[in-house]
Amino acid sequence: MRILKDKAIAVIIDVQERIFPVMYDHEKLLKNIPLLIEGLKIIGIPLIVTEQYVKGLGPTIPEIAEKIGDMERIEKASFSCCGEPGFMMDIASSGRDYVIIAGIESHVCVLQTVIDLQQSGYHPVVVEDCISSRKPNDKLMAIERMRKEGVIITTYEAILFELLRHSGGDTFRAISKLVK
Repeated sequence: MRILKDKAIAVIIDVQERIFPVMYDHEKLLKNIPLLIEGLKIIGIPLIVTEQYVKGLGPTIPEIAEKIGDMERIEKASFSCCGEPGFMMDIASSGRDYVIIAGIESHVCVLQTVIDLQQSGYHPVVVEDCISSRKPNDKLMAIERMRKEGVIITTYEAILFELLRHSGGDTFRAISKLVK
């Protein structure tokens, strides 16, 4: 099952100021998620960004906010992004069925979103090195559950090159430079 760029959309889930610093290995996320976003933008993949209860958890962290610019964020109260009608409208209107997922927390919002997307007929693609939880075991259990549900698990470099499909050209050179 190849993931093609004209059939893919990406979602960055709840990478917010007050919860991000307590994520396990958040330094890795701070490097990987902006690289993923930049690569997706180079390739031309549409992006949706969500924020959970901004009043309590704060806005998206500056390092990601800088990459997405003035793009509108979808504020949500449900753990699953799919519980927010605006989110599901954006996914449906995109006409894309592969949903590339990054964000936090793996075992709560990411997991519930992935399961709901799959039940709605979409193909979630979870970028393992761009998700985390406060506790490493929670992330591990979430990934195990996703795999059992038949979800595609990948890395940011693997998904960027899969979306490219071919070497050569300016886009390939930009992605190669980005991941080095």
